[in-house]
Amino acid sequence: MSRRLRAPLAAACCALLLSGPAAAAAVAAQPPAPTQAQTQVQRQGRGTLVSAERLYTLTTPDAVAAELAAAGFAGDAVRHGVVAYRLVYRTVDVHGRPTTASGLFALPLTGERRLSAVSFAHGTGSHKNDSPSMRRADFVSAPVIAHAAAGAAAVAPDYLGMGKGPGLHPWMDIGSETTASLDMLRAARAFAPRTGHALERDVMVTGFSQGASAALGLGRALEAGEDRWFRLGALAPVSGAYDFGGTELPALFRGDVDAKSGAVYAAYTLVAFNRLHPVYDRPGEVFAEGEGEGEDAAEIEALFDGVHTGEQLMARIPASVDELLTDRGREVLGHPTGGMAEALRTTDAVCTDWVPRAPVRLYMAAGDEQAVTANTDRCRAALHRNGVDAPVVDLGAVDHQDSRHLGSNVAATSAIVRWFGELRGR
Repeated sequence: MSRRLRAPLAAACCALLLSGPAAAAAVAAQPPAPTQAQTQVQRQGRGTLVSAERLYTLTTPDAVAAELAAAGFAGDAVRHGVVAYRLVYRTVDVHGRPTTASGLFALPLTGERRLSAVSFAHGTGSHKNDSPSMRRADFVSAPVIAHAAAGAAAVAPDYLGMGKGPGLHPWMDIGSETTASLDMLRAARAFAPRTGHALERDVMVTGFSQGASAALGLGRALEAGEDRWFRLGALAPVSGAYDFGGTELPALFRGDVDAKSGAVYAAYTLVAFNRLHPVYDRPGEVFAEGEGEGEDAAEIEALFDGVHTGEQLMARIPASVDELLTDRGREVLGHPTGGMAEALRTTDAVCTDWVPRAPVRLYMAAGDEQAVTANTDRCRAALHRNGVDAPVVDLGAVDHQDSRHLGSNVAATSAIVRWFGELRGR
């Protein structure tokens, strides 16, 4: 998790107006007639821009490099200054009801009118501000700025319940991560003409940790034709818990995951999944009652309200899953049935139930203490069974703030910027 969970959790694993030229381009492309699902999307106004706010401008490549360095990222691929906006847009919640979400949209300061889009999905956060549009020169926003500085239109959803979005964040819910990501792309396409730009059809998709699964969800939606304009250009997820139920949760109990990180992930899993699926009736069923302040089972649940910070989670959640969970809690996570099994069937399908046609690379770092690398092995094997060659890029010993997991995001950002640039021919 971000800064080993001491500071914003946003970097953690599973720590994860259409007008003018754009409209003309859409007509020229002669897209197919809308499906019933696409017509429903239009009726709901999904992707409609609600507001756009300029956050900051980095006028020179040197200023961008300094911004990235402040977050611990390299500036080796910086070619342009960058302007960053927060977009608020219409989307749907986990039940398909209208809501709003926000995200970061960063553009290069270049005279080039048509830009390729890069969608970046960030890692786990606990506080609403642990999201790209709410933090500057930070772990969650640096990859977005890096892609924009290399010449792309960089798009990063905050996810539901994060940033300026209302309500609670449905953590590791692939469906809502996908809709929030796709609708953020639509809002960015609608806004781009106001800046003198238009977004090309192919979208390069990447994401880290929780965002790696979100990236796969978005890629699957694009290849399924869920948008009439955008299509998947390439896919580069980083250090994901793709096999969350089959690989990541067992690793928590084996001690293959950093103990404190494992406790936080176990707690977040139970709380977030229980909001959408019937997992437990009372917190005391799954969380052990402690003797000290902040160790009440109900308080563990209350920590995941979007207001508590990573530091507060670290202070109040027990040091290990053994201290955190009751026997029932261990049973729910170790031998999932009912609502937990239902939720895991969705999270664990991101590599198994579709066949990417676009180029795919899977990025990881051996020794990852949060998203065990067997997740990547399982994803690659699943894609291979479906006839997809998805090379695994081992980033090596890439610690960041004493974390191999966080270091993988830093190292992968530079590598993916270069790869996407090669695919764009730039």
